[in-house]
Amino acid sequence: MPKTRLILGLESSCDDTAAAVVQIDDEGRGTVLSSVVAGQTALHADFGGVVPEIAARAHAEKLDHCVEDALAEASVPLSQIDAIAVTAGPGLIGGVVSGVMCAKGLSAATGKPLYGVNHLAGHALTPRLTDNVPYPYLMLLVSGGHCQFLLVRGPESFDRLGGTIDDAPGEAFDKVARLLGLPQPGGPAIERCAETGDPNRFALPRPLLDRDGCDMSFSGLKTAVLRTRDKCVADAGGLTRQDQADLAAGFQAAVVEVLAKKTRRAFASYPADAPRGLCVAGGVAANKPIRAALEAVAAEEDAAFIAPPLALCTDNAAMIAFAAAEQSGLRSADDLTLSARPRWPLDTARPSMLGSGKKGAKA
Repeated sequence: MPKTRLILGLESSCDDTAAAVVQIDDEGRGTVLSSVVAGQTALHADFGGVVPEIAARAHAEKLDHCVEDALAEASVPLSQIDAIAVTAGPGLIGGVVSGVMCAKGLSAATGKPLYGVNHLAGHALTPRLTDNVPYPYLMLLVSGGHCQFLLVRGPESFDRLGGTIDDAPGEAFDKVARLLGLPQPGGPAIERCAETGDPNRFALPRPLLDRDGCDMSFSGLKTAVLRTRDKCVADAGGLTRQDQADLAAGFQAAVVEVLAKKTRRAFASYPADAPRGLCVAGGVAANKPIRAALEAVAAEEDAAFIAPPLALCTDNAAMIAFAAAEQSGLRSADDLTLSARPRWPLDTARPSMLGSGKKGAKA
């Protein structure tokens, strides 16, 4: 494909409908000209989590409006777009199909090349967009639906060092928030509640720290919170505000410790002759105690710490557009047979992670 200058990106893998325009310069660096995200929090608020059918319907209704808004915000007509990029997986299949069909329609109508992008590759390559980080680098992708350690060697070269075998941290935060009667999304709610709590009051487990490697598990920790909450209720006839705060603080401290210690283990696989960098993406990276712990690990390992702005850490279409630009020199554009994929592992040399969470299939 000729050198891409302007790329329109679409993202609809979960509960955020997004479109963006990214400009690529002669050296491959990206500039975000626009990034539009239409969230669905209010649509799912009464259900305690994302309802796939509702999400898919909302994507179908909002995608064309997001594209129009992104083009207008960038002051770029569709005719000047050089390529169209879309999340083709992994994710909730109804939402992914909505995005892929919209992108196919735009490609067919304009004759612009089409690129299907792995959603996780979008996150993993975001530090290249925001900070021009050189390859290779260590990436911790930690979000509502995914949690993986990746050694990013190139635009299509990802070594998975470990990941969650069940609930991702963000998913665990949401579930624990519901157990404690806190609002959604659970991450910010637990962080606020934990500020007045004692993280040492309850003895909560640190799953898989007794095993080698970088795999993680948070389902058992969630169950431990449930049992501890039930004991508090049985002993005192209810859950006090202090019980709630102490449980939130204890749960958060356990997640922080697991992520920090597993990150130290991941550095053991870092190439000895490469510039050392720890990159973090995903909404959970906004949690201040988690971020502080990861920054401390990076300092201990003499590694730069890179966390893109939150708007580019959470689901967005700018990362999809940039990932297509990074990969376009290594592969041909897709045609109109491009399919939506609910599962799509980045590292095909290793078995897929087990389990599937409410925010999408594990990859």
